[in-house]
Amino acid sequence: MTDAQETASASAAQAHLQDAAPAPVPLLEPREGIPPVTVTAEELARVTDAFAVGSGPVAVDAERASGYRYGQRAYLVQLRRAGAGTALIDPVACPDLSGLDAALAGTEWVLHAASQDLPCLREIGMRPTRLFDTELAGRLAGFARVGLGAMVENVLGYALEKGHSAVDWSTRPLPEPWLRYAALDVELLVDLRDALEQELSRQGKLAWAQEEFAAIAAAPAPPPRKDPWRRTSGMHKVRRRRQMAVVRELWQARDAVARKRDVSPGKVLSDAAIVEAALAMPANARALAALPGFGQRMSRKQLDQWQAAVERARALPEEQLPQQSQATNGPPPPRSWADKDPAAAARLAAARAAVTQHAEELNLPQENLLTPDTVRRLCWEPPAEVSVDSVAAALRALGAREWQINQTAELLRVALTASA
Repeated sequence: MTDAQETASASAAQAHLQDAAPAPVPLLEPREGIPPVTVTAEELARVTDAFAVGSGPVAVDAERASGYRYGQRAYLVQLRRAGAGTALIDPVACPDLSGLDAALAGTEWVLHAASQDLPCLREIGMRPTRLFDTELAGRLAGFARVGLGAMVENVLGYALEKGHSAVDWSTRPLPEPWLRYAALDVELLVDLRDALEQELSRQGKLAWAQEEFAAIAAAPAPPPRKDPWRRTSGMHKVRRRRQMAVVRELWQARDAVARKRDVSPGKVLSDAAIVEAALAMPANARALAALPGFGQRMSRKQLDQWQAAVERARALPEEQLPQQSQATNGPPPPRSWADKDPAAAARLAAARAAVTQHAEELNLPQENLLTPDTVRRLCWEPPAEVSVDSVAAALRALGAREWQINQTAELLRVALTASA
């Protein structure tokens, strides 16, 4: 067992001793230095050839410009593989990485919080068929802190510098300190993967993790979110349907401007300003300008644009106003169960308690043992005849993995029948 693997075992099994561990060693430079950024087809071809003949898993990371640019596209892709070293690729200059993806066919990708990076990687032609998610592995292994910096520190004993995580990665040229940070993000990912694999194996959870990783790799891209304007921060303050229409019109107008300018929507107009306008329903641009978020720096043209959105909402016929709540195909909010269906509320209370207790026994988060949505759906519409087999079938239909079913079917059967 390596020093890193011993550290992983100790930190998972004896988390209370972490405070007494030696101070982490700062990781200041990549082993081979900062590689040049790949920006031409010829350079990309050389990187592709090098990674094709490399060995073992490939560490992959991507940097976005959240909060600065529209959407979640990648502005830098980092890779590292034994025999190939580290590569930094500019996906703006090289927007099609499908050739690199083909060269890595069948290779296990190592990512941290894979679900965050996979959408932007798919956009540039990179789609892993096998992966290892070090964040998810940390959750299953029982680590309390699963950010990359915390995991590298607790498992491998190194400290990563995280000062550039929220910078504008669309900046060109990228400053050298940012490139150093980006290269270091993949420097130890494979080492972390190896240590976590051994820790999961020690705990008897490696097969569980492998099921989870396979499910992530096989999952299709999520469909577009329905009525995304409903997620406007502060939306809970907006009660009336006409006011909700103002939120919708302003949100859609803002989104069109942000898309055209390729800037984050929040830089065009804040969520707080949208909500203020919806609550006030200003009669004209002058009244709009007096509201928070529409201050002195906003031009008359911009004010007229936002006021036009308010007027569109004001002019809508009643039948075109948004409904108070979004229609769903699932159960109602749990807070209403006691009134709507007391028996279902009792089932949910028993099932939640059982799942939470077992998750604590297994030393992993409850939502990783079984998602709260799965528990709710099962309790709202349980099988007609409750048995281990029928509960297992219901969980399978809801997307639960086999390891989750094996761990929870019996305790859920008991919960569903005890509360009947």
